[in-house]
Amino acid sequence: MAEQNNGPLTGLRVVEFQGIGPGPHVGMMLADMGAEIVRIEREGYRPMNPVVERARHRIAVDLKSVEGIAAVKQALVSADVLLEGFRPGVMERLGLGPKEMLAANPRLVYARITGWGQEGPLAQAAGHDLNYIAITGALDAVGRKGELPVPPQNLVGDFGGGSMYCAMGILAALYERERSGRGQVVDAAMVDGVTSLMSFFFGQPESALRSTKRGHGLLGGAAHFYRCYACKDGKEISVGAIEPQFYTELLERADAPEELREGQMNPANWDDYSERLAALFATKTLGEWCEILEGTDACFAPVVPLDEVREHPHMKARGAYVEKDGRWHTAPAPRFDRTPATIRESAEDGAEVVARWSQDS
Repeated sequence: MAEQNNGPLTGLRVVEFQGIGPGPHVGMMLADMGAEIVRIEREGYRPMNPVVERARHRIAVDLKSVEGIAAVKQALVSADVLLEGFRPGVMERLGLGPKEMLAANPRLVYARITGWGQEGPLAQAAGHDLNYIAITGALDAVGRKGELPVPPQNLVGDFGGGSMYCAMGILAALYERERSGRGQVVDAAMVDGVTSLMSFFFGQPESALRSTKRGHGLLGGAAHFYRCYACKDGKEISVGAIEPQFYTELLERADAPEELREGQMNPANWDDYSERLAALFATKTLGEWCEILEGTDACFAPVVPLDEVREHPHMKARGAYVEKDGRWHTAPAPRFDRTPATIRESAEDGAEVVARWSQDS
């Protein structure tokens, strides 16, 4: 991999074990920011997602062989971070658990990402994003009143509560290591991360305005000024005009009925007002509503399908998608003005990188 990166994590050495979902996402973020990542993969593995699995130095290893384990240990002795997403106990059975690896490399930050966590009654059970967010209260809050919960893709558990909290934990442990000189284990459980995401709701009293009951509350889809509507052409829009001044602008620009201007925050009005706005928004196409409302303080945006997102003028201006070697990638985030992140391709040169690490250590 000849491409260089001068991002803020340049010089950081990471050993990532092949996985799915949040683990590769953590690796992508660290790699974009300049970390050098050696990815331990099964023999014969081919990347399933070239965007999320970009910028890796790949190496095929048989973890059931003595030689394979020895190769991994060689890499970990010189690494700053270990990233794994196996079930609890797997790394220990391989002889690669925290006790062994921190003894060999006391500065190692040992990051473990799971759904249920390293311990607890469910720790050894199989599961996926939907199951993890189900026991946190998050899934119960998503959907329409009187209907079953709606799975929010796997954004909330895998990525919101999983990869983002794991990445933050890694960076916090690296910061602490600068003072103590010692690494530590980062236990990034999705149930913990999603519970933290729910702090906003848990820390306030339940009310008609602020409710986590499905289809209720200001943010749950019940309020007429914070929900989505269908247009004349079947395309959809979102409105989020919570503050009175923004709500007033929405109604004025949309030429809404005068009676909608009173009682915005009275939940008793919401069903009726929603029906009125639904009828209003159904009179014009998406393009017409964008001409009227987009870019104003009406708190408006079109609902854009993923395959059309990179053509939206704002996303285009932000450079939210980057073309590299004939493939479109999501741009690195967040952005840095002095040490910008860079998109790089992967290469099957992990063994060479590990050899260089050993020489440099």
